[in-house]
Amino acid sequence: MHNGPLRLTPAVVLVAIAMVGSIAYILYVVTQVEDEQITLLGYGFGVLGATFAAIAVGSLVLMWRAASRARASRALAMAIVGGIAGMLAIGCFAFTAISLMVGKV
Repeated sequence: MHNGPLRLTPAVVLVAIAMVGSIAYILYVVTQVEDEQITLLGYGFGVLGATFAAIAVGSLVLMWRAASRARASRALAMAIVGGIAGMLAIGCFAFTAISLMVGKV
């Protein structure tokens, strides 16, 4: 299914729903929850990290396809997007690990 230049696949919809849901969950925990806030934030950032990791893997696939078709500018753009998404995923997973360790004390 195409919506203009964007291909809407079930994976894209799933990642978008997970990203919006995890950001909404993080905002809810920050604004409303008083008890065990650090542990709950860890869970939210874990899901957010998984969505960024999926974006990084998807960018890798798109970068490979663009490079094989000699579309260097698109391949470079996908490399930059994938690299940023990968760094955000690592940051989210690090926050998850640290918050779950701190929350167990």
